[in-house]
Amino acid sequence: MASLHTLPIPRQTAPVHEHAWLVDSRHPTSEGLVLYVRCDGCGVRRVDVQAHPQTPPVALSRALRP
Repeated sequence: MASLHTLPIPRQTAPVHEHAWLVDSRHPTSEGLVLYVRCDGCGVRRVDVQAHPQTPPVALSRALRP
């Protein structure tokens, strides 16, 4: 049932892709290895932490556009 008094749902216009994270720098801390990473495709950056060498990194920050 359509209504004449509703607004259209906005569509996301930015292309979505799976980020390919590259490590720009890394620093050991008491919590593990802190990684400053950047997406090779779109340039978005974030901070990750890797608590143990055998575990994958976990994001500490959200992805930020340059």
